[in-house]
Amino acid sequence: MIEQNLSLLLVVLPLLAAPVTAILPQGKAPWLLTLITTWLCLILASWQLSLVTDGSVISYALGGWAPPWGIEYRIDAMNALVALLISGIAAITLPYALHTVEKEIPRHQLSLFYAVFLLCLVGLLGIAQTGDVFNLFVFLEISSLSSYVLIAMGEQRRALTAAFQYLIMGSIGATFLLIGIGLLFVETGTLNMLDLHERLQPIMHHRTVHTGFAFIVVGIALKLALFPLHLWLPNAYKYSPSAISVFLAATATKVAVYIMLRMVFTVFSTDFVRATPTDHIFLLLGVFGVILASIAAIYQTDMKRLLAYSSIAQISYMVLGMGLASALGVTATLVHVFNHALMKGALFMAAGALVYRVGSSQFKKLDGLGRHMPWTFAAIFIAGLSLIGIPGTAGFISKWYLVLAAIEHQSWLIALVILLGSLLTVVYMWKLVELLFFRPITDPALTVTEAPAWLLLPMWTLIIANIYFGINTELTVGVAETAVNLLGIAAIHE
Repeated sequence: MIEQNLSLLLVVLPLLAAPVTAILPQGKAPWLLTLITTWLCLILASWQLSLVTDGSVISYALGGWAPPWGIEYRIDAMNALVALLISGIAAITLPYALHTVEKEIPRHQLSLFYAVFLLCLVGLLGIAQTGDVFNLFVFLEISSLSSYVLIAMGEQRRALTAAFQYLIMGSIGATFLLIGIGLLFVETGTLNMLDLHERLQPIMHHRTVHTGFAFIVVGIALKLALFPLHLWLPNAYKYSPSAISVFLAATATKVAVYIMLRMVFTVFSTDFVRATPTDHIFLLLGVFGVILASIAAIYQTDMKRLLAYSSIAQISYMVLGMGLASALGVTATLVHVFNHALMKGALFMAAGALVYRVGSSQFKKLDGLGRHMPWTFAAIFIAGLSLIGIPGTAGFISKWYLVLAAIEHQSWLIALVILLGSLLTVVYMWKLVELLFFRPITDPALTVTEAPAWLLLPMWTLIIANIYFGINTELTVGVAETAVNLLGIAAIHE
């Protein structure tokens, strides 16, 4: 019973803390309460994951209403890993946020900022916990609406434009998702994911089911910034406050990938994916996304926008794994969801540290800063190696499993695209290294010192995690393989 209540507490805890944070006096009190809440969520998520790593499933019926009539929270290895990722990134982001938020957000908005941050956390954790598709939609909207507000709080006026653009695209995506869920409900009369799966099997050939599936996939694709539906993402990451860039880059799109995996492989099935053009569409969009987004990153003149386009390319790697529709492919996707959050979180923290010192992420302001901020530069260098996929880093594990999946599938073109994407990553990461370390500082009179310890410690926590999970894959690969077994995906694509 304790285990069942745990799945609910993980969502309720930040939900109760949010209004309390909003009424606290301005200052460090809202930050402290948010910090305590996120670390408690991390402890609960770690405990929850430990209970399901053996393939067990935790089920909690809200209000005592048994599924499928009531809302069910259903926790297996896949969503427990995602919940750990969300709460872990939130817990690490909060110490980082202490100084950056005070510098970038007006003092009278601090309580509101942290309250909305907690609501965003509620939405993301709720998505990971629920086993009901409409409840998933509700939590997705809670996280999305909170994200719009957090992005709009950026220092520059263009943050409002970026938030509005995200709102429009996000609303279209949410509408598509809701229409798809509605069509499935009309056909089956249920919203519970497992019950939907069972009731859909005899009617998979119905046009309404295929139409609902198409609406759902397009809606989620907008949320996860899948190429070519990615146009909202660069400005959202560029103009949001530094702490929010870190949090959203490491969690929001990864949760959207989780939703896609859950809807495609749990609600529908691997057989359905293989019987429709879905896997080919995923592969096609993944290939174009990897190449074109990586090329776009090379031509950026702003560090945050470069990292944003890099994220679009990395999301495309995850979509390639889904398109392969095999055990190895989906394992690679899940592993990369976790590993990419570590590397991109560290890189955006480093970008935020540079912004903290010089007030801009524009390249023309960053010349030579690496020599004056050696710890920040070293973090960028190591996270860049992980992004490329150098052995000994977490990124290598992701790319290795993805290449293995492509070879198993006998998709040699996909394997070549993965390697080409890594080479393009070398180009744009070397562009950053050259800019920061080998160019003379723009203003010789400018005195720049290393970022404060409160920024460096969270950043290097993620850097160490990049190295650790590049050596020890028991958590990432082990849990991903357990999750894939529960999904029932065949070992070899037929």
